[in-house]
Amino acid sequence: MSYSYDNSHPLDRGGLTSTSFSSINQLNPKINDDLQFTSHSSFNSEVQSNEIVNARDISPTGYNNKSGYGLVNAGAAVGKAIGDNSFTDIPDLGGNEWGADLVQAPEVWDKGHTGKGVIVAVLDTGVDYNHSDLNDNIWRNTREIAGNGIDDDGNGYVDDVFGWNFHHENNDVLDRNGHGTHVAGTIAGERNDFGVTGIAYDAQIMSVKVLNDSGSGYYSSISDGIRYATDNGANVINLSLGGRFPTRSVESAIEYASSKGVTVVMAAGNYGESQPGYPGRYADESGIVVGAVDSNNNMADFSNRAGNHNLAYVTAPGVSVYSTVPNNGYNSYSGTSMASPHVAGVVALMLSANPELTTTQIRQIITETSGSNTQAATTTSWDFSSYLSQNIVDNANTSVVSPQNLHVSEVDGGLFSNSTGNDQFWNYEKNMIQYNSEHPVATSRKYGQFSVSDNNNDNDLASIITRITRQLQIYQRWLNLLF
Repeated sequence: MSYSYDNSHPLDRGGLTSTSFSSINQLNPKINDDLQFTSHSSFNSEVQSNEIVNARDISPTGYNNKSGYGLVNAGAAVGKAIGDNSFTDIPDLGGNEWGADLVQAPEVWDKGHTGKGVIVAVLDTGVDYNHSDLNDNIWRNTREIAGNGIDDDGNGYVDDVFGWNFHHENNDVLDRNGHGTHVAGTIAGERNDFGVTGIAYDAQIMSVKVLNDSGSGYYSSISDGIRYATDNGANVINLSLGGRFPTRSVESAIEYASSKGVTVVMAAGNYGESQPGYPGRYADESGIVVGAVDSNNNMADFSNRAGNHNLAYVTAPGVSVYSTVPNNGYNSYSGTSMASPHVAGVVALMLSANPELTTTQIRQIITETSGSNTQAATTTSWDFSSYLSQNIVDNANTSVVSPQNLHVSEVDGGLFSNSTGNDQFWNYEKNMIQYNSEHPVATSRKYGQFSVSDNNNDNDLASIITRITRQLQIYQRWLNLLF
């Protein structure tokens, strides 16, 4: 089934306009060749020190190259974090709260854990801190005196009472776009008689504006924003943004945050590809990356999958998610940008229950307690050496990675398609990061040697032979060159 979500935020679609976040937006390189991006969207515990693995050694048990470790489970995660196995199902809230039901947040609330005392930084288009469903949960820098033009707390930012705007280098963090406010509502919308209830509804939201009002910005903004959030008290950072290319500045900032005990939660991206974009792919060592599912726990077609690299990848609601938007409004958006804040909220619940958790423990618990997705990969192994000389596959259509056939998103001058269907090229050195836009494309499947791992029903002998042949043709080309 292919999804077509008219209710998605413009920044979480595939459109390419100057006012919408999409898979690729306009390129406005700074004089210093900065890289532009736009957004896509102590307790007694069972966890003992000898049970915690190295940060990059997430157990492969239960890992699926499509859905990773599966749907995040707040009840199981918080229960394990505090050594309490008595979390039981309670009746669903229903209606617009289906996302909270799906990740079992009400089971955690029932135990009294609501995110209180935890600060979650939203690095995005800003946050409408005046929204009646958010205003009591907005982080304020109490060490700063508003409007006096003095850096009272000496952190290098003048009058950063509500956070900092790293795109314009000022203290205006108000959201005039909608994306950041929607993300914030999913994390910490207040629990009252109206609107939406956030996953961690008593947590505080720190607004760090790293994108302008039309949704574009620079790598330096996001890396500086991560460091700002870390240094000013954030416990969790949500990055509902991403792109197809790596950047050392952002990777380094995420590593810095992790070293300071801050968990970074990242959207997987909305290209429908076989692995997450960046910065989500850094979840092999730091942070958590999140794919999107619908209300039936089915992977959304637009969501980037987990891939074969054993990332700390889980899934969460990301289809028609109802949340806050500016000017006391509400709307439903779709995208991995909407899935990521569900997991950021779960992490906040864990920390409110057990503030002593380390980032490594959080990654391990989240992955170990997440459930299996409804789509399971199948693996078939074969002795197929005889097939290579007997079968021919059109190289123009094969997705095998080789020097002659690199995926276009992985090479200098990567190819992308805009909303009008026109192909465009750009220079890797002026690479853009963008919102995790809903931009379904054909998945680039890269099969492992001597096995075929897939998630479709094309498991007849002819289909298997074709896929195996694609896998082995690179070796045939090498043989032809050698002999």
